[in-house]
Amino acid sequence: MQDIMTHSIKITKVAQSRVSQVELNNSIVMGTQFSDHMFVCDYQNGEWSNARIEPLALIPTHPAAMALHYGQAIFEGMKATLGKDGTPLLFRPDENAKRMNFSADRMGMPLFPEDLFVEALKQFVDLEKDWIPTQEGSALYLRPFMYADEPFIGMRAATSFKFIVMGSPAGPFFSRKIKLYAERKYVRAVNGGTGEAKAAGNYAGAIRPTEYAKAKGYDQVLWLDAQNFEYVQEVGTMNIFFKIAGKFITPDLSGSILAGITRMSVIAILRDKGYEVTERPITISEIIEASKNGTLEEAFGAGTAVGIARIEEIGNNDLSIKFPSENPVSDMVSDTLDGIKTQEMEDKFGWLVAAK
Repeated sequence: MQDIMTHSIKITKVAQSRVSQVELNNSIVMGTQFSDHMFVCDYQNGEWSNARIEPLALIPTHPAAMALHYGQAIFEGMKATLGKDGTPLLFRPDENAKRMNFSADRMGMPLFPEDLFVEALKQFVDLEKDWIPTQEGSALYLRPFMYADEPFIGMRAATSFKFIVMGSPAGPFFSRKIKLYAERKYVRAVNGGTGEAKAAGNYAGAIRPTEYAKAKGYDQVLWLDAQNFEYVQEVGTMNIFFKIAGKFITPDLSGSILAGITRMSVIAILRDKGYEVTERPITISEIIEASKNGTLEEAFGAGTAVGIARIEEIGNNDLSIKFPSENPVSDMVSDTLDGIKTQEMEDKFGWLVAAK
């Protein structure tokens, strides 16, 4: 367990919690219900101030708020679980804090103190622990985000921002294997762009292609490179891993791929279990060839929201790659991640942070 210095955070509690009105352990869909409180901090005059936890409420926003016009908005995604003794737990929040600041720097936004980031999450989750579902595969999804709230019409970096954390109880994301649509028209990101930042605009650009993919019977888009539509990048909300001839391959962080916290955790687990993991460019042609010669053994997506998503098929109008029905290593990775997060397994990596 890691320990972080304590910050002064003013807490104003709701008069009556709404948690009793929500069926937390009935496979609740992430993003449809929200917990009682939110953490808020303001950036003005070159510094962050007024850190507070208060009842969840609408936020007054000027129509000229710069995030609405110029897209200075970033976010993180994390989950809180309950340990065996009922202690609320965070999973590698220090890594989310680092990535948040990486995104902020890329988007011309102020860095947020990383120790305050972690302390805010700890105090927030401790306050909202009754909102953490106990059903297997469930958690309290946490959404830290930052946006420019300065009212100004003009192309420059904003000077005032808000940093907010809110929570949404979430059941398992995918209860079945998924099908991916290899997109050959639209692109998610290019080197030098914002693909390696967790910027809101990245996801806005993915909405229409994802709708097209779902209309064709697929679950998410498999993004390919923007030049040749040949190199695999990532899935809509996940990084991706392939098991070929007993070894794992995942696309390297080339500058257009998000550095997933789950991705780095999966790599550590696989290597700890003795598997060779290579981070390198991988082409869709290589995946097709491995499928044809029988060396393509497993594939799965890895992300905070989805956990480990086993892949059944990659296809589009003229392509169909089928994966084996058995997923022993994918299952092991999923069970290990879930086991660590709920203290059913030893946290040998030191990833857990108690939220109280």
